[in-house]
Amino acid sequence: MGKLIKLLLCLAGLCIPACATVAITSLQPSLVSPQVLGTSITWTATATDSNPGPFAFQFNVAPPKGTFANGMARDFNVGTLNAGTWTSLPFVWVPTGLEGTYEIQVVVKDFTSKETATKTVKFGISPLVTGSAPVVVKTANPLVALFSAPSCAAGSTMRVVFQQQSKATPATATNYVKCHPPASMTFEVAGMYPSTAYHMFAQTDTGGKPTNGTTLSFTTGALPTNIPFPAFTVKVPPGPNTDTTDSVLLHNMTQFGGEPLYPDVATDLAGKIIWYYFASPPQIITRPLPNGTMLMDQTGPAWNSASTILQIFAQIDLAGNIIKQTNTGAIQQQLLAMGAKDAGPCNVFPSPAPVGSACLGSFHHDAIQQTLPNGDTAVLVSIEKIYPPGTQGNTSGLPVDIIGDMVVILDSNWQVKWYFDAFQHAGGAPQLDITRPAVLGGTCGTAQEGCPAAFLLGPGIAPAALDWLHCNDLYYWPKDTVGGASNDLLLSSRNQDWILKIDYNNGAGTGDVLWRMGPCGDFNFNNIYNDPWPWFSAQHNPGIANNGAGPLTVFDNGNTRISKSGSSSGCIQGVGSGDSRGMALTIDETPGSMQVTPVLSADLGVYSTSGGSAQLLSDGNYYFMPAVVQVSLNSQDSYSIEILPTAGTDTGTQVLNVQGPQGYRGWQMSSLYNPPTP
Repeated sequence: MGKLIKLLLCLAGLCIPACATVAITSLQPSLVSPQVLGTSITWTATATDSNPGPFAFQFNVAPPKGTFANGMARDFNVGTLNAGTWTSLPFVWVPTGLEGTYEIQVVVKDFTSKETATKTVKFGISPLVTGSAPVVVKTANPLVALFSAPSCAAGSTMRVVFQQQSKATPATATNYVKCHPPASMTFEVAGMYPSTAYHMFAQTDTGGKPTNGTTLSFTTGALPTNIPFPAFTVKVPPGPNTDTTDSVLLHNMTQFGGEPLYPDVATDLAGKIIWYYFASPPQIITRPLPNGTMLMDQTGPAWNSASTILQIFAQIDLAGNIIKQTNTGAIQQQLLAMGAKDAGPCNVFPSPAPVGSACLGSFHHDAIQQTLPNGDTAVLVSIEKIYPPGTQGNTSGLPVDIIGDMVVILDSNWQVKWYFDAFQHAGGAPQLDITRPAVLGGTCGTAQEGCPAAFLLGPGIAPAALDWLHCNDLYYWPKDTVGGASNDLLLSSRNQDWILKIDYNNGAGTGDVLWRMGPCGDFNFNNIYNDPWPWFSAQHNPGIANNGAGPLTVFDNGNTRISKSGSSSGCIQGVGSGDSRGMALTIDETPGSMQVTPVLSADLGVYSTSGGSAQLLSDGNYYFMPAVVQVSLNSQDSYSIEILPTAGTDTGTQVLNVQGPQGYRGWQMSSLYNPPTP
């Protein structure tokens, strides 16, 4: 009946957007079915729409004998229009898991008329293994192998063990994976030196008893000559007090201007490369995950054609294949449907944008998944909003563009389920205060290095956006120091010199700011070592070690401490000198106490103006990364530093120091399959 009414309305000349029709005209792979595991297959969809669009395409994948639940591979992104036909962005699919018959589904949607259409096709994937012996083949990354073994028994688990042939180096192993007979078992093997021969074999565990399979040989390829690779210098070599169990350094090589633009790399403790990921334009690794994958902010096309910078959020495997991907436009639409006021598209306002206009701009800095329950993922996104003239002391006489932040929680299928909007919690203490500017100032241009895209700047708006918070790190706190399950979020605001605790409560929280830790915040600093400037400032990478039991580790850049003048907040005075510090703190949240006590406050010997990492290692040492250190007029470097604490003090000794080009963040871990546990 509904379709008949719609048809009659259209025939009567009373068409409204609901009368429009959408139709999928094709869904085509670049290769015919079947193809072997590890093959790269590009899918393209075309569709027509009687509305002007834009038309968005979503791709979903159902595994053999499975469903599309949690199968979203590329969320709704706009296509291109030519001669009345919409064409999707390419969907590159590289199956490396199960063989069998997959279903590939495209959903097209006109977000104006809300009409959709769906098309599904089947595609066969053949196993690498054709007999009773395992096989190993190359991938597109010369340092990554694809190893496949025959099926193993239900209830058992399997992993791959690999080791250099020519040296007596320790063996490395992938994660254990549950056996799923009758299908074969396929693994990406990574963490190997270039142009080096390795032995590798499958190891099956049944009831706690490991059994080794047939040993294969594999030789990695050389590093590509068309990619500029970073060089590292060992300043302090590993010694008897170095945590050599955590023998891998993963470097996020994000460059802030200048050439060359390096790939992200992993090295050993001597700075020798054992893995890399290269994409142009560069991408940002936010976190490595325990399953041998990584979360990334990526640059690429999305719904707003004004910028492609960090419009994509993705999960990649160790060979560099994209497993899952969403984009700013899809997130905007989901947030609007949830009633979010500050997170819509940025390209819908007149110029100049009226006071009160607000939008979501880009992904930035951080995303986490490892400790969140239910397979959820938390991502940081920028938002900007136009405020009246004079806000935060601006003297231009024009409305002011202020950049803030949202924390967006995605479910296991990367659909929005909860959000924190800083502008909704900006009414003053004990929340945030929109009238409190960045401690040391801080502004952003339209496309300024180190800033998210500013879409609402332009004629009639104050000439620079005010970078109010500049949030840079997330941490999910499963347990607080008071002794109960808090399940809340920590959010690091570099430009306010604060770590914020947000009432998340696993999605049931209000989003209120529960406390602000830092200078002029809600805690007292128990200055037991008589530090003339004890607090962190412009900090990065706070996290609470031992799965929330403590201590809190944080990289203290020290910008406010090292500044020579008072802050714009009027309550902080820098000392005008010093280096960045690696810190560990205990936290007492007891009402009436609210106290922070230093465990470590180690001078790292260099000043990192931005970026940085902090981590408690498995042996009780600490890893810190000053990421952006000016070493000459045109050169900035990073340092991967391991600190052995000195008992009875807040200092320590460097037992590892590896110098390399400027980056943003780093991790020290036992292998690419075992990232740090916060």
